[in-house]
Amino acid sequence: MLALTAVSMIVGGGLVATAPAGAAEPAWNGRYSLERSAASKTGTSLAARQGEPDFSDTYTFTSMCLGGTCSAVVTGGPAPKNATLPQPPVYTWNGTSWVHVYDWQWDCYMGEGVEKVYAPAHSEAYYTPQPDGTFTGTWTTTITGGPCNGDVTMNVAAYPVAPAAAPFGS
Repeated sequence: MLALTAVSMIVGGGLVATAPAGAAEPAWNGRYSLERSAASKTGTSLAARQGEPDFSDTYTFTSMCLGGTCSAVVTGGPAPKNATLPQPPVYTWNGTSWVHVYDWQWDCYMGEGVEKVYAPAHSEAYYTPQPDGTFTGTWTTTITGGPCNGDVTMNVAAYPVAPAAAPFGS
């Protein structure tokens, strides 16, 4: 409910450039392509050893700071394929990085035509602002139980997406 309240409070805000790391009130606003380096993931889980291509999606972020706490909420983008992921995603500024911490159900891939096995999972994604306006970090998930028991870590990055150009003459 807190996330939905934050969304309703900040959706009307204008786009602001991202503040550099260490800024008094950081911002993560606008459209970003979030890229996950799944092809080079590491960890103890069976999922860390399963082949997977890198993937990305474009999301819209809106941020604000209230009472010393800064949050960035995903206010637009594709719906997740796994319905157990908390929506909307909310990132909190820890003084260095935007952090998204959440619990969900990992959907362990068991092979073509075999039903996935779900198990409790805890994820922490860290996106650290860079001087060029991008973000880099890691996303680590600890899976508790099932055949994918263990952890998976992959590098992540976020790149600003320029708005689409208006058609000539409009």
